[in-house]
Amino acid sequence: MTRDPRMYLCDMLDACRFLLDFTKGKSLADYTSDRGFRSAVERELQIVGEAMVQLDSTAPELAARITEHDKIIHFRHVLVHGYHSLKPQLVWDVISTRLDALRAEVEILMTESS
Repeated sequence: MTRDPRMYLCDMLDACRFLLDFTKGKSLADYTSDRGFRSAVERELQIVGEAMVQLDSTAPELAARITEHDKIIHFRHVLVHGYHSLKPQLVWDVISTRLDALRAEVEILMTESS
C-alpha cells in the first residue's frame, strides 16, 4: 500500500520544527563538540531527506514545488553514505540558513493539499 504523500510533508515538517527548536541557542561549536547533539541533528536531517526521496517517488510534482528538493535529496545521500566526508560547516549552514525556509514551504504545501 502506498503512503499518502501528505504524510511525507508531515514528516518533513515535524523534523524541521524539532530541529529549529532543538538547535535554538546552539552553535557550530556545539555541533562539532557534542557527539549526541551531532547525532540527533544528523538523524533529523536524514528524516527530512528520506521523506523528500519518498515524496519525489510518489508525488514528483509536489516535491518539485519545494525549493532545492534535489539538493535536499543529495544532502540525505551524503548524510547516509558519505558521512566520512560530511563538512560540519555545511550541516550548520543548512540548520541556520535554510531550514526555516523549508519549514515555511512545507507548511504552505500542507495547507494547500488539505
